[in-house]
Amino acid sequence: MYYRPGFFTFMPFLQIIVLILILEVILKGVALYRAARSGHKGWFIFILVLNTLGILPIIYLLTHRVKRQK
Repeated sequence: MYYRPGFFTFMPFLQIIVLILILEVILKGVALYRAARSGHKGWFIFILVLNTLGILPIIYLLTHRVKRQK
């Protein structure tokens, strides 16, 4: 007999993938929102078109931080 993995053996992998997808959507949404509000049309199009697993939104969010006034 051979071992047939069931659905539950892939659950940790599936949970990691779902977590990554949720994080990607959140990062992309925040970066697109900030780019649109700041008038950065080039960044907006670049982030919207390229799907880089969160790398581009992270780069944008880190390089274009909001300076808060106290």
